[in-house]
Amino acid sequence: MQPLILVTGATGYIASRLIPRLLDSGYRVRALARNPHQLKSRSWSSLVEIVHGDVMNSATLAPAMDGVQVAYYLIHNMSSGHGYTERELEGARNFATAAEQAGVEHIIYLGGLADAEQHIAPHMRSRIETGATLRQGKVPVTEFRAGVIAGSGSISFEMIRFMTELFPIIPAPVWIKNKSQPISTQNVIDYLFAALTNRDGQGRVFEIGGPDVTTYRELMLRYAQVRGHKRSFFLLPYVPVWFMAFGIGLTTPVPSPIARALVGGLSSDSVVVHNDALRIYSEVNLVDFESATKEALSHLHPFKIERVWDEKTKAKTLKHEGFFIDHRTIKVDAALEKIFDSITKFSKGFESRKFVVDFLEPTRTLLLRSQSKTPGDGWIEWRIVHASSVTTLTQTIFFAPRGLAGFLYWYLRSPFCAVIFNRLIKNIVRDSVVK
Repeated sequence: MQPLILVTGATGYIASRLIPRLLDSGYRVRALARNPHQLKSRSWSSLVEIVHGDVMNSATLAPAMDGVQVAYYLIHNMSSGHGYTERELEGARNFATAAEQAGVEHIIYLGGLADAEQHIAPHMRSRIETGATLRQGKVPVTEFRAGVIAGSGSISFEMIRFMTELFPIIPAPVWIKNKSQPISTQNVIDYLFAALTNRDGQGRVFEIGGPDVTTYRELMLRYAQVRGHKRSFFLLPYVPVWFMAFGIGLTTPVPSPIARALVGGLSSDSVVVHNDALRIYSEVNLVDFESATKEALSHLHPFKIERVWDEKTKAKTLKHEGFFIDHRTIKVDAALEKIFDSITKFSKGFESRKFVVDFLEPTRTLLLRSQSKTPGDGWIEWRIVHASSVTTLTQTIFFAPRGLAGFLYWYLRSPFCAVIFNRLIKNIVRDSVVK
């Protein structure tokens, strides 16, 4: 029987990419999350054991650790606001103790890339100290330190994506000239996975990065080049961190508390000094930033992104993996065939407005793609879900903006479209019930 692997922070970005890799390799996976219900919409949720747990509550960790051979520590507390650094250390202590008591053989941790001997932001200091706290226990720890992670859904990449798409002239602080060594999501997963079986890395700290050392400014220009945009910069001598975080929270998918911590971390260089990882994990083939960006852009399709929203939520709007998303859910007291007939009936109006069928699964899913000349790519999706004797209809609008025009297109139309789309889903339900 394959070993049981515990993945913490299962609702997070890296965990959502690592878990499928583990499953594809035949490992048994237990996913730990503070809010397990958020995992039910993931494509792999039925293939893993999902457990509730919180590193701030030691009592929840013992059952989660039972029978586990290797545990991934992929947790941060940046979103919890002031005092998160103390909470991160407490959580790491709790986790190390629980792992030792449960007989866990190995902990693999993903931290932040920075020079601990230099003056660095609290966020980066906390990431380094979290690794040190895990190593104070008796369970061997492999720690990887990464900077900017280039991939669809990564908070650092989404900051680059949304800011570069939105601003033809990008307002930026002077630290945008600082050096960075971005690493692709694929390579981060490669290292985390390789550490499972390579014992030479146990008890060691590895700095990991891609093949290029560049500046944050150059990263944004490279993204712009791949997208076909021309971008320039307006450098600001001083911008308060809180103000930058507020602006990032408004314009990108990154919440302001996380943005505040990240912005501080970008104020210093983040490059690999010791290249031991390349020698120990020689099977990892590094991917450059342009290739990682092209890979991320190839995921600009509704079926290629993680469905992180709760399907039971009645209405939700969000920015996610390059998309603006409007999601609505409503219960329906009708047969699946009748609901789908109504969806098909109302979708004809969209097809007459240059929408084409992108995907069709009778009585389950219909996805239409817009063929109109708009500053971005758009889809509308209907899904019928029947579970526990309850039938729900979900309607989701996806729009991937291209440049400033795409942002203006969405924001100027969204108030009117919200009314139209809300009426649309209600009309579909009404029509299916009266049949």
